[in-house]
Amino acid sequence: GKDPKIIEPLVPVDLVVDHSVQVDFAGSEDAMDKNLDMEFTRNRERYQFLKWGMQAFDTFKVVPPGIGIVHQVNLEYLACGVLSDADDIHYPDTLVGTDSHTTMINGLGIVGWGVGGIEAEAGMLGQPVYFLTPDVVGVCLEGTLREGVTATDLALTVTEILREAKVVGKFVEFYGEGARQLPLTDRATIANMAPEYGATMGFFPIDAETVNYLRATGRDEVHCATYENYYRAQGLFGIPAKGEIDYSMNLTLDLGTIRPSVAGPRRPQDRIEVPNLGGKFAELFSQPVDEGGFGRDGSELAGVSADVPVQNNGTESLGHGDVVIAAITSCTNTSNPSVMLAAGLLAKRAVERGLKLAPLVKASLAPGSRVVSDYLEKTGLQPYLDQLGFNLVGYGCTTCIGNSGPLDGEVEKAILDN
Repeated sequence: GKDPKIIEPLVPVDLVVDHSVQVDFAGSEDAMDKNLDMEFTRNRERYQFLKWGMQAFDTFKVVPPGIGIVHQVNLEYLACGVLSDADDIHYPDTLVGTDSHTTMINGLGIVGWGVGGIEAEAGMLGQPVYFLTPDVVGVCLEGTLREGVTATDLALTVTEILREAKVVGKFVEFYGEGARQLPLTDRATIANMAPEYGATMGFFPIDAETVNYLRATGRDEVHCATYENYYRAQGLFGIPAKGEIDYSMNLTLDLGTIRPSVAGPRRPQDRIEVPNLGGKFAELFSQPVDEGGFGRDGSELAGVSADVPVQNNGTESLGHGDVVIAAITSCTNTSNPSVMLAAGLLAKRAVERGLKLAPLVKASLAPGSRVVSDYLEKTGLQPYLDQLGFNLVGYGCTTCIGNSGPLDGEVEKAILDN
């Protein structure tokens, strides 16, 4: 019965509900609507409370489920880059978020990282965030990415290199001509992975590309001009060239050496280049668990399989290493148009060649924002994804955080039995 204004947040707070929606339904045109209906039914009391909070506080806003993943929504919509107070004094935008991948905003030149819930609540109520002055590791990027190599491949390689360099608790800043020519969405992909390479931040300084991104994502022209003029006046505009900054430690990476890769089966820094994937899986299958393997008998790899009933259509064989979940999701990947358009083009080629989804695979498409759906529709690629079974299931983290929903009962039984 007390006045909620006594705990009014002293800084702007945005609560983006992205960790809740689950893929209970997939492979149909109405999958997203069904998943959202299930979400609101399952968590009705939670949303009633959040609605009260929006009405009670002036500085608290809620982005409901079905809109996107917080880091992508922040990048495309929420982040300002520069702020001002009532006296028209301008200062840099900063951020703490209750998710480790908050660092994605470092790609936009904004200082921010993930914190625990109590620390975030203290910040909301005006308490400072304390941290020791960190070492700053400079990573000089040289050259350009080869055709067919994505920002995700680059991020996995950066993760592998920086894990070896032991950057835990340090700030990482990317600089050099290679960094300068990267599109902002590629920078955001690399910054997003800072928790995986262990750094507090993976920072890209502000430059013309940053201003262009703000403009392209609908920030008004007056704000974009203020943003650029402020950072120029502060001497903080532009990505440094090699030798301009004295970093605590320097590393160099030639972008031309990056190859298509996937994350390791247990840790993302255990990067595997795509041509080596089959052989590496066979090697890891019998490798001890404490050495990163699966600790199984090597003879089981080809020798153990199960015949799984497929609805009204006989059986399909399921063995070790077979894929049962194929999800296009995550803030790391779906925030990058080049990666998502590549997925759409691959789907188009697959449909044109008569390929179909394997019967035992649960497929889903859960982008980080509705912007992705807009350009997949405008380019005519969404229908091809739909034909393969990658229908839209929602906008949120879904499979990336384990919210992949149930497998077919027969598939689940075959896995548990073997």
